[in-house]
Amino acid sequence: MGCCQAKPGGISKADRAARWRSTGIVALRDSKIKELPVDVVDIASSVRTLDATHNKLGVLPEEIGNFINLQRLILAENLLERLPSTVGKLRSLKVLTLDSNRLSLLPEEVGLLQRLERLSVSRNNLNSLPSTLGNLSNLIQLDVSQNRLETLPESIGNCKSLEELIANGN
Repeated sequence: MGCCQAKPGGISKADRAARWRSTGIVALRDSKIKELPVDVVDIASSVRTLDATHNKLGVLPEEIGNFINLQRLILAENLLERLPSTVGKLRSLKVLTLDSNRLSLLPEEVGLLQRLERLSVSRNNLNSLPSTLGNLSNLIQLDVSQNRLETLPESIGNCKSLEELIANGN
């Protein structure tokens, strides 16, 4: 009778990590976390999508650079003030969503994300954007609305695939 009973409190950490590893999807939306769990970092190379929207993340660890197969990084509605330079190692990244954080700058290394198609950093505290954004030849959509930008780097003109630039509210 007891062979199939659920454990109190839901699935175990090991089961959760195994599911993340097999699907490549880590969904931590609305989890009240202040940092990425160690078990997520431990399976970095297996993760294709990481969604930690609406949490209390204050720091993204340097180990984010180990997520070499990551295609979608969604960290909207957190408390991030900066991104580590290791974000530039995410060479498979196609979508980067950082809306509603406390970012005051983006690292130059964002320009290394050659596969990036969508970058959304609306509702932050950005005063400027790195000129390296012009290196993003696959960028289709750029949302920098609701920041403190006075100008955009001229290099954005090099983003040959750019179809949508949203920059209102600056």
